Amino acid sequence: MKLAYPAVMPAQTPAPDGSAARILANVEQVVVGKHDEITLVLAALISGGHVLLEDVPGTAKTILARAIAQSIGGTTFARIQCTPDLQPTDITGLSIFDQRTREFEFRPGPVFANVVLVDETNARCRGRSPRCSRQWPNAR
Repeated sequence: MKLAYPAVMPAQTPAPDGSAARILANVEQVVVGKHDEITLVLAALISGGHVLLEDVPGTAKTILARAIAQSIGGTTFARIQCTPDLQPTDITGLSIFDQRTREFEFRPGPVFANVVLVDETNARCRGRSPRCSRQWPNAR
């Protein structure tokens, strides 16, 4: 797993009272065999940085981000799935008109969470559209 650096508000960063060790122990109960990666993610989290996790599918990247968010009290986790049809409002949220109150109501998107995982999709689009089906002859 390659690491580059989680966005969490500075108020949510763990205090220097051993919280990081407790979070590390808690996350290691869920994500097994990734001690160095978890330590680096926590170091970036404490320093107010961001993390870029790059690895092959199935290596607990989402579980790691979710476990860290759940280990820190008062934080929220959101996942953004990058697909070809992703719209800006899918990330930022949007205002929806409420006909009863005749006012717009803002519904925040996942970017407003404390821990946000943006998952890039490199998967093939087999069977999802006729154009893709022509591109992948074996698609059903």
